[in-house]
Amino acid sequence: MAEKSVSLTTQAYDKIKEKILNLTYPPDMPLTEAMLTAELGMSRSPVRAAIQMLQAEGLIVSDYYKSMTVRGITDKDIIELYQIRELLEGAAFRLIFSSGRNEEYSYRLEEKIVRMTAAAENIYEWEVADTAMHREIISIFENERINRIYENNLCELIRIGQFSVRNGMEISRTNENLKKMIEYMRKGDAEESFAILKADHFETGRDSALRADRSRYIT
Repeated sequence: MAEKSVSLTTQAYDKIKEKILNLTYPPDMPLTEAMLTAELGMSRSPVRAAIQMLQAEGLIVSDYYKSMTVRGITDKDIIELYQIRELLEGAAFRLIFSSGRNEEYSYRLEEKIVRMTAAAENIYEWEVADTAMHREIISIFENERINRIYENNLCELIRIGQFSVRNGMEISRTNENLKKMIEYMRKGDAEESFAILKADHFETGRDSALRADRSRYIT
C-alpha cells in the first residue's frame, strides 16, 4: 500500500511539474488542490504530497493566506540567468579551444543539436534539448559546483527559453546557426563559433524573453 502511495505521489509530481515547465500552468497562474486533483484524476493525498515537493523546489509558491500560484518570472530573473549563462559558457568556450578539445566538443554538441532539430515542432521538447546542449558546453569544466548552478536554475531556463521562442527567437534559424557554430569549431575558430552562440542564444534569447507578456499565457 505504501509503495502504491509513493508511486501515485511521483506520478502527480511528474505531471504537475511538466505542466509548469511546458507553460500549461504558466508563471503566476493560481492553483488549487481541488483543481489539480480533478485534472489529474487522483485523490487529494498524492496531489497534496506532490504540491509540497514542488513548493520545496520553489516551483509553486504560497502567500500568507495559503493561496498557491506557479512561481512567477520577472525581467530581473531573465537578465540575471542570461548573464550567468553568457559568463560561464564564454569561459567554457575559451577552455574548450585552449585545451585543444574543440573538435571533440564539436561532435558532442552536434549530437545535442541533432536532437534539437528532431524536436523542432515542439517548443517545450526543443527547449529541453537546447538546455542539454548548453549543459554539454559547461561540462568542459568538470566542476560540480558549476553543474549545480545550472541544475538549480534548470526549470527557469526551460520556461524562459520558451518565452524567447514565442516572442521572436526562431527555432529553424537557431538550429541552422548552431550547425554553423559546429563548422567554426572544427576549423578552430573560437571567436566566430562563440559569436554565433552569443548572438542567437544570449542576445536574441534574452531580448525575446523580455518582450514576453507572461500573464497572457494564463488561459
